[in-house]
Amino acid sequence: MSRYFQFSELKTTLGRESLAGLTTFISMAYILFVNPAVLGASGMDKGAVFTATAIASALGCLIMGIVAKYPIAIAPGLGVNAFFAYTVVLGMKIPWQTALAGVFIAAVVFFIITIFKLREMIIDAIPQSLKLAMAAGIGLFIAFIGLHEGGLIVANKDTMVAFGALNVGTTWLTIFGLIVTIILMVRKVPGAIFIGMVLTSVLGMITGLIQLPSAIVSTAPSLAPTFGVALSHLSDINTVQLAVVVLTFLLVTFFDTAGTLIGLAQQAGFIKDNKMPRVGRALLADSTSMLVGSLIGTSPTSAYIESSTGIAVGGRSGFTAVVTGILFLFGMLFSPLLAVVTSQVTAPALIIVGVLMASALKEIPWDEFEIAVPAFLTVLGMPLTYSISDGIALGFIVYPITMLVAGKGKKVHPIVYILFVVFLVFFWVLNYK
Repeated sequence: MSRYFQFSELKTTLGRESLAGLTTFISMAYILFVNPAVLGASGMDKGAVFTATAIASALGCLIMGIVAKYPIAIAPGLGVNAFFAYTVVLGMKIPWQTALAGVFIAAVVFFIITIFKLREMIIDAIPQSLKLAMAAGIGLFIAFIGLHEGGLIVANKDTMVAFGALNVGTTWLTIFGLIVTIILMVRKVPGAIFIGMVLTSVLGMITGLIQLPSAIVSTAPSLAPTFGVALSHLSDINTVQLAVVVLTFLLVTFFDTAGTLIGLAQQAGFIKDNKMPRVGRALLADSTSMLVGSLIGTSPTSAYIESSTGIAVGGRSGFTAVVTGILFLFGMLFSPLLAVVTSQVTAPALIIVGVLMASALKEIPWDEFEIAVPAFLTVLGMPLTYSISDGIALGFIVYPITMLVAGKGKKVHPIVYILFVVFLVFFWVLNYK
């Protein structure tokens, strides 16, 4: 196993990889509860969605770890699940069964373009400056998520956002976790992020801010209410509106995953000569899990930015993702225990990882304005639009324009010009009424 996962070459160990996999799992375990809650709003059976989420996530992680050998986890994506429930089902009045059929069609297309290496070609064509901007932008994005979920940043009708209230106990739980993790990181304590989350969970239970688990083990809910529903409703995809829905599932998942993969690979040091080795295998992992997930009953899956927590504690091989995948399977049986991992527990980890990922900013050539502008819009666009794909779109629309004006149009890969048009269409699709 050590030879297969290349522990020596990657200068890692079984213990470090196991800790990284556990850290990644704890950081993203919330999806087991958030996804059923979001999709449940559309009328889907929450128990079935819980099990489907665990299985799809485990499958994606195992393929990513064993085949692609990357420490990157996969699970149903946040944002696209909200689009599924609130925009497609509740907003457009489309039955969830039909929407799930749309996810299946998008997954099939996704799988085909992955097999023919079209996605790999696109990722290799992305200029280094935008790859760095994606990494930094994702860092700011997840830090913003952490600050918001931890109660440190809240909505404000006058200023859009504001500092959170300090008279709320859970906010102080986040502050405790953040300070403890910072201290451990500064002292270079191994597993600092994971230890910080454990200590925050313990304090939360002691103070009553986190409810004690009601049980230790529970039986995994049945998949029967959602299993195979997508196939039986394929004939429902027969209008322009539904075609747009399918296209949106495809575009959002495609670029969210591409941006996340690049950002994580940049953080872990996997990018070589502006290319991500074995990227085709990594893309196969998420497209396969998306296909299977649509069949058993969940929204599109994608690479998870929370994988950066595992990478931050030293995860460098595919064994990290394998551990995460196995824990997702165990998560189906120990779901009551996972309830103690609240947003206040994961928030400090996301903020710290945001700091680590923002380091990519130093490598962007800011003195070249034609590069600085699209990079800046990519970085700032992600947290301000609350969307990785929107931030990427802003950068790709502006990059060809600034390079042409600077007389460097020939340095732009032809695929980037194609993406310029694709992202214009992407924005049109998102605003299609």
